[in-house]
Amino acid sequence: MISRTLLITSIAGLCLVVAGTAKKPVAHTGQDPVFSHTGQDPAFAGVAGFTTTRLITGLARPVQVVAPPGDTSRIFIVEQRSGSTGRIKIFNLNTGTLNSTAFLSLTVSTSSEQGLLGLAFHPNYAQNGYFYVNYTASNGSTTIKRYTVSTNPDVANSGSGYTIMTISQPYTNHNGGWLGFGADGYLYIGTGDGGSGGDPGNRAQDITNQLLGKMLRIDVDGGSPYGIPASNPFVGITGDDEIWAYGLRNPWRCAFDSETGDLWMGDVGQNAYEEITFQPASSMGGENYGWRCYEGNNTYNTGGCPPQSSMTFPVWEYSHSSGCSVTGGEIYRGTAISGLQGTYFFADYCYSTIWSFRYDGTSVYDYQNRTSQLSPDVGSISSISGFGRDAAGEMYICDLNGEVFKIIPTPATGACCVGTNGTCIDIYESNCNAGGGTWLGANTACADGGCDPNNCPADINGDGTVGVSDVLSMIEAWGPCSGCSADINNDGNVNVSDLLEVVGAWGPC
Repeated sequence: MISRTLLITSIAGLCLVVAGTAKKPVAHTGQDPVFSHTGQDPAFAGVAGFTTTRLITGLARPVQVVAPPGDTSRIFIVEQRSGSTGRIKIFNLNTGTLNSTAFLSLTVSTSSEQGLLGLAFHPNYAQNGYFYVNYTASNGSTTIKRYTVSTNPDVANSGSGYTIMTISQPYTNHNGGWLGFGADGYLYIGTGDGGSGGDPGNRAQDITNQLLGKMLRIDVDGGSPYGIPASNPFVGITGDDEIWAYGLRNPWRCAFDSETGDLWMGDVGQNAYEEITFQPASSMGGENYGWRCYEGNNTYNTGGCPPQSSMTFPVWEYSHSSGCSVTGGEIYRGTAISGLQGTYFFADYCYSTIWSFRYDGTSVYDYQNRTSQLSPDVGSISSISGFGRDAAGEMYICDLNGEVFKIIPTPATGACCVGTNGTCIDIYESNCNAGGGTWLGANTACADGGCDPNNCPADINGDGTVGVSDVLSMIEAWGPCSGCSADINNDGNVNVSDLLEVVGAWGPC
């Protein structure tokens, strides 16, 4: 009894001596191991693959994701139409929120394939505020217009519209709709063959007074409303000066490789084959991609066509046993998923299948079906209408169900503590948080014991013994200290009561 009293008196005296210099520690749950985590993606240790997460819902037929050069905080989503209105919406990547006010709204025509179809920012957007849209106007004509951002960076000046080009459309389908700036600073515009079926007007092969079924290239800085690049292939010879390449049926979603400058085109087929067409950055233009003479690599209607040897055929095709309408994609150039750089992704609209491959300039390799791998954390990806990328090169997928998904590294699992009775599940952080659990960090495991109940709260440092080191931890925390491990009786203060708990449990624990 005397020795116990002396021990308590000595320890209490020690507390009085050092309490004045003690610092309040960071709150600690008493459960080990504890790992820090920022909550920012990508922050996954040991990434072995990739998947998708649903980023946005409730949109009206999104068909494209794009970002101004160098703007890593926002993505712009093109909504094809809601009623007779096409819109551009802004999603803030820092806050994870969709702006309630549209960046721009336009009146568009409303047949199935019509609407607001494309958006491209001028390479010098940060200086001049110019961006360009491709849409079908109320009369059905393809319209290329330039707009200017307002003094509010999240809202365009809706009165600044300046018409660059209009192209009459004989039918309501096959409008193409993509446009984008190449590394040369010129604006490229993909047009469909004018519609119906089988290209009854032979427009894709006609290069005289016919801009349909083409890839156009114009200089928006070189004239009013535009200039013609002197290096365009038909300048000074038979053929429309705007034409860069021809023989396209309906280029639905094209993309430049941001690293190489190569151009990728998904060209929708007639009734048997879908194709991916590739144009290297070194091209001088003038390619004939074959339609209506060929559908993919296969004869369609060769009457009056030039020799097969004069045509450029796709680098990839698939038959309608695997789909019915290709959605061209993007080359991954982000940094979040190591080893994926240089991979081309594309999809089929009808089957909602997603594939990828690599191309070395001669051969396709590493072809894979990615559909299951890219199954999202919430919902499903179906009716895939477009791909896109942000300014950092990370990739997105749009579907006509109003959703945008982001391709992300596969999250690492970790131990998730549920309740206080030691229940533990190895799951993803997002699932743990959604269920109200406490996630212990990437690559932790339930077998580590981090979620085991603390049956010896006096063992403050968790070394299996209640001793002097625990007393020193208590001294350091002396005073008000809600939630810290030294507050053994959980009364919000570390004081003599807690010290008595330590003394009472002295020894192995």
